[in-house]
Amino acid sequence: MLWVDKYRPKTLDKVTVHDQVAQNLKKLVAEQDCPHLLFYGPSGSGKKTLVMALIKQMFGAGADKVKMENKTWKIDTGSRNIEIELAMLSSAHHVEMNPSDAGFQDRYVVQEVIKEMAKNRPIDAKGKRAFKVLVLNEVDKLSREAQHSLRRTMEKYSASCRLILCCNSSSKVTEAVRSRCLNVRVNAPSEDQIVQVLEFIGKKENLQLPFGFAARIAAQSNRNLRRAILFFETCKVQQYPFTSNQVAPPLDWEQYVSEIAADIMKEQSPKRLFAVRQKFYELLVNCIPPESILKKLLAELLKKLDSDLKHEICHWAAHYEHKMRLGSKAIFHLEAFVAKFMSIYKEFLGPDSRERSKWECTLCLALPLWSRRVSSKRARTSVPSEASAMKTET
Repeated sequence: MLWVDKYRPKTLDKVTVHDQVAQNLKKLVAEQDCPHLLFYGPSGSGKKTLVMALIKQMFGAGADKVKMENKTWKIDTGSRNIEIELAMLSSAHHVEMNPSDAGFQDRYVVQEVIKEMAKNRPIDAKGKRAFKVLVLNEVDKLSREAQHSLRRTMEKYSASCRLILCCNSSSKVTEAVRSRCLNVRVNAPSEDQIVQVLEFIGKKENLQLPFGFAARIAAQSNRNLRRAILFFETCKVQQYPFTSNQVAPPLDWEQYVSEIAADIMKEQSPKRLFAVRQKFYELLVNCIPPESILKKLLAELLKKLDSDLKHEICHWAAHYEHKMRLGSKAIFHLEAFVAKFMSIYKEFLGPDSRERSKWECTLCLALPLWSRRVSSKRARTSVPSEASAMKTET
């Protein structure tokens, strides 16, 4: 068992990083009327740990008896029948799922699947809690239609179920959903708190930690407790006893993105853009989230940029991140951001206007031809599209 699972606090009393939040949740459980909850905070801050400890506080040891299964639902959308398969983690008292895994069909998951589970009131022999808990992860990645359907489900079936929503950013959740939940902010742990956790694990595993070793891992984790524990275990597997200057190896995909950033800074041309596109495909095929790719790429580019360009590049990164959320083809928006960056950076380096015009024309031709066809087709129907926006910007 990985240390990140082995040393996860199982009850609210054992939570140390967010002890004040845990105490407030205990008071909430004692009132016997738990509302819908929205846990939000950065990745690796401890949202999942608090949620599972809360469920155990509510239902006791029965919440630990969970099973993993893949379920398939056949849904009639009116015009056609579709099949949706989702992975679910469930016990007698709760069900955990990620509706955003269904992609653009997430609204059907909310409308049919969640509604089907929510309307069935569980049988409680003791008569204490006659409701079931539905834990929905990554609700900030749900489409607007799915979130609107979720709002209606929360209202209609509140007597038989409670929803616990988890997300990284509450700003991407509609106001209608947020207002129907008790919002619980889970801050990223400080580096000192991460050091304390690592030293606790080291003591339990009978490990000797050199001075400053835990602090280096905490600094390298970027205040992500889960990543820090994984780094710690990786160092233990690779080399023990630890050395005074030992550091955790970087993640492969992050190192790959750093190489992409170096390639972009070295040359700005349609040929280099095509090569970068292929590398983006490799990352996406290996299930690296496009938002993480864009964020890491921006961080690497900002390290190499003049301060005069940083604000503008951050603006365009935010622009294409928003477009990426609205669209369904992440590769378009990653490529469009790189094309925009190349255009801005090449102008900053000082080419004359003729070379600049030739560069922009060639760059537009480097974008996928069929995406421009889709853009022109949608333009005739006066419907804005991500592809057309990408073409205009680049």
